[in-house]
Amino acid sequence: MPGASGRVLVVDDNKVIRQLIRVNLELEGLEVVTAADGAECLDVVHQVRPDLVTLDVVMPRLDGLRTAARLRADPRTNHLPLAIISACTQYEVETGLDVGVDAFLSKPFEPAELVRLVKQLIQGRAGRGGVGGGDGGGGGDGSGDDDDDGLADGVAGGVSIG
Repeated sequence: MPGASGRVLVVDDNKVIRQLIRVNLELEGLEVVTAADGAECLDVVHQVRPDLVTLDVVMPRLDGLRTAARLRADPRTNHLPLAIISACTQYEVETGLDVGVDAFLSKPFEPAELVRLVKQLIQGRAGRGGVGGGDGGGGGDGSGDDDDDGLADGVAGGVSIG
């Protein structure tokens, strides 16, 4: 299946949620590595070299929004697509967009929505040229660009892409 390959770093303090996300993505041919919080994410992201990072918001040690900000501030990871998978408040969504989060998926989510979102973000990264583009870290207000990279096509329900 084209576009189904890639490596995803799933960051969530809830083991059941990590496993749920892992199973659904592995069924689609994706490789999944997990971390229990943002601090662990920052420890492993350079060894794992994922194509995408999913983050919960509320986690011990380092929450998802602060983790996203640190990933965007690091030139080695500022190109990575970042998706928040969490029951977010409007404030958290706005803060996420401010730090450069690419997409949000509300918990509880449908597995098909998760898979669609992850594939869109990974394919979008490949279309932008990955590391060379660097446009993922600039800011989340590229509202006119969504149709060009195909990320917003067919997105419904609890999914939003910034």
